[in-house]
This record gives sequence, structure tokens and C-alpha cells, in this order.
Amino acid sequence: MANALSNLTHPYLDADGDKLREECGVFGAINAADASAATALGLHALQHRGQEAVGITSFDGTEFFSRRGLGHVAENFSSSEAIAELPGHMAAGHVRYSTTGGAGLRNVQPLYAELASGGFAVAHNGNISNAQTLRKDLVNKGSIFQSTSDTEVIIHLVATSRYPTIADRLIDALRLVEGAYALIVMTPEGMIACRDPLGIRPLVMGRMGDAVVFASESVAFDVIGAELIREVEPGEMLQVDFAGEVKSVHPFGRTAPRPCIFEHVYFSRPDSIFAGQSVYEARKAIGSELAIEAPCDVDLVVPVPDSGVPAAIGYAQQSGVPFELGIIRSHYVGRTFIQPSDSARHSGVKRKHNANRGLVAGKRIVLIDDSIVRGTTSMKIVEMMREAGASEVHFRVASPPTAHSCFYGVDTPERSKLLAARMDVEPMRDFIKADSLAFISIDGLYRAVGSKGRDNKCPQFCDACFTGDYPTSLTDHGESEPKSAELPFADPKAA
Repeated sequence: MANALSNLTHPYLDADGDKLREECGVFGAINAADASAATALGLHALQHRGQEAVGITSFDGTEFFSRRGLGHVAENFSSSEAIAELPGHMAAGHVRYSTTGGAGLRNVQPLYAELASGGFAVAHNGNISNAQTLRKDLVNKGSIFQSTSDTEVIIHLVATSRYPTIADRLIDALRLVEGAYALIVMTPEGMIACRDPLGIRPLVMGRMGDAVVFASESVAFDVIGAELIREVEPGEMLQVDFAGEVKSVHPFGRTAPRPCIFEHVYFSRPDSIFAGQSVYEARKAIGSELAIEAPCDVDLVVPVPDSGVPAAIGYAQQSGVPFELGIIRSHYVGRTFIQPSDSARHSGVKRKHNANRGLVAGKRIVLIDDSIVRGTTSMKIVEMMREAGASEVHFRVASPPTAHSCFYGVDTPERSKLLAARMDVEPMRDFIKADSLAFISIDGLYRAVGSKGRDNKCPQFCDACFTGDYPTSLTDHGESEPKSAELPFADPKAA
């Protein structure tokens, strides 16, 4: 199993790991006739958010049942026998890459524990930036951890809280937590969904008949035939019982939200709705803004598939330059095919992307991609286009330079390996060997997603990977104070 796990890849991830990766997707359903089947389908729609492992936990009114596995949803939950192992009208599931804690079955969520109040299962998207500090304190007080996941810290904090109800214990636990989280929790009393006070990680609520459903993205509702109701608000906790009653509380006070702007750029599926806006339309708008800010005298606009396609459409429409598929992506580069040896790394891009030679030969082209991380893939794609006969190869990026690591649930390399942390734009252009290179500005990105520009005093999104402006404390990473004001927290009793 360990060898198989080492070969898992993001659908847009090359052998060099030269893309940012969202780390998890969560889904939950309560009062659903086929809760586990709906959860499996929802997770399948969220597969792009995590491909290392998947798990589902269900509750039949008396007992909790769990099934977890390494690999894709279809590999673990496509049979009727697998779903039959998860009876009940409530279920929650999780797809993951490893952030804190690493790979292995013991870290596959939902994590489950028997507390004094009964069973407790939690699926978590995000990252707790003071998990190491909390874990050390809990271990010193006698807690015994079964995993290396930061999510287990939440379970122990709930278990050791002295508040009377499970909801109050969860609130008490989250008061101690730094970072980002979108949580789906199951207890014998029902389901709880909550989002961190800044709303960094996404979470939406929907309905499917009498069932209430939650997911990281709205596209999961499309797949199961559910209606999108709304986003779970930043700092909101929603409690749903088996009678169908939905209770909303805001136990952490209210503050200006900071959702992750990279959901618009790359993480979310284009057919999702994020922050009230179509992701596809946002990406087209980003491309249009990029064409205004960084025009290019070329013959063709060529997307780097697949993530650069919507932005390239917007760039082409704004500039009037024809959009063409100058790169063809193979959709059959499977996990088991790619062996990340040194020799395989060199051919990884060509196995996945191939130049449309007859189209680009003799043409001046501009490549559109969502981001540059390490720069190795960008360099190989530029080289590939030159080998195919392109007379000029320009590069435009639908996000600002990624110069800082993310500590909120996104797998970014250490800062020293980020190209933009080491170089300005001109040396980056020289590194990838393009004729020109330009990124959308931070204000241009904000304009494209519906703002007038970035409010530097109170930014509308979390954009720390571009600006280094981290909105929360980062205790485990040597930064105990955020640049913005501390978040207000209310007493759980007041909720």
C-alpha cells in the first residue's frame, strides 16, 4: 500500500510536484435515505481536492460504522457491498492529501473516537497552525494519540472540555485552535458543520428532499441532485438534528471574512460556485484582466491544460487574439504508470502534455497558466513549444507571483523552493526561457473576482501565498501574532 500511495498524483500535477494542491474535501449528509451512497457520490465530485485516501463514517441511530482506504473514491466505494457496510441516515466523508501528519491509514478521515458523551466523528479540511503546541500540552496532560493528524487534536480538546453539551465542548475546543478549518462532525445527536472565523476554507450547505447536506464545493450537490442553499458563514456553527431542525450560532463573534482567493484561481472545480460567484466566470474574468494588464503581440493564445483554459478564454476574448489548443493533454496518465524516478521526471511533462505541432509551428504564442510554483514545469512547456516550432513563446500567469508558503491546508513547498521567493520577474523569465513573462497584479486579481481592488487595511481574501499577509497567528511556525487584529471569541455559554 505504501508503494501505491507514493505514486498518487493530482489530476493537474506533474511528476515534479510543480502545482499547489488543495489538501482535502469534505461531504456530509443527514436525514438521507442513502446517506453513504450520497456521500460517496459527493466525494467523487470532490476528488480533485484529495487523491491519496478516502473515508466515510455513517451512523444508523445506534452505532457508527467506518470504511477507509488509500486511493480514489471509485477504488474504495464503487460497489454495493462497500456501501452496505455503512448503514444509516447520516454519513460524512473525506478525501485527502496529507498535510499535517503524513500518509497512512491511521490518518485517513473521518477520525472517530468514543467519548464520554458517545461516538464522535470529524472530517476536517484545513490546517491547525498551532497543532504541535496543543498536542504537546495534551500529551503532557495524559492524552494518547492514535494518529499524527492535526485533526485528532480537536477530538482530544473536545474530550477534555468540561462544558455540558457536545456543541459547547466543540466551541470550547475551537477557541484554542489557530488556522483554518471547515468541519463536519457527527454525534449521536446529529450533525454539526462549522467554518473558521475568517472562512479561509470553503463549506456550503444544501438540501436534497428532507436531507441536509454539506460539502467543500457546490459541485458535489450537482452530482447528487441537491439544491445549493448557501455558504456556511465564516465563524458559523450549524447544528442539524434527526428531526430536521437546523440551528445556527456564531460563537466566535463576527469579523471581516478572508476566504482563500486561490479557490477562484485554481482549487475549486470550474463548475462550482465560490463566494457567491461562478468559478468559471471568475477565471475568465481573471484572464480578461490579465490581457488588459499584460497584452502581448502574438498570433495565438494557448492554455496550459487543464487549469489554464478558462483564463486563456478570457484573455483571448479580451485581446481579440484567437484561442487555440496548442497543447493537448493526455487524460490517461494514471497513478500506477508514473514512477517518480529521476529518468521518469524528465519525461513527465511530455507524457502528460504534447505540443500540437501543426498548429504552433511558425506562430508567436502566449501561454496562459494559473500559477508558477517551482517553475520546472513552466520551463519544460516553454521548451516543448519551441521544439514544436513556435517562433516566439510568451508566458502569462493568472495569479500574482507565489512567493510565500501556505499554512492553512494547502500543500506548498518550503519558501526556498518557490521560484518567486528567490527571483524577480525578469530572472524568472530567464529561468523558464520565455520571450516575456507577466503575472496579474494583486489588485487586478481582486478586480477580476468582483472587488474594486485589494483593501490593504482589511483584505477581502486570504492571499498570504502572494503577499505574506497571514491573517492568523502561526504559533508552530514562529509567528505568534497575525498582521491583522486578533479575532474575537465569545464564551461558549453565550452561544
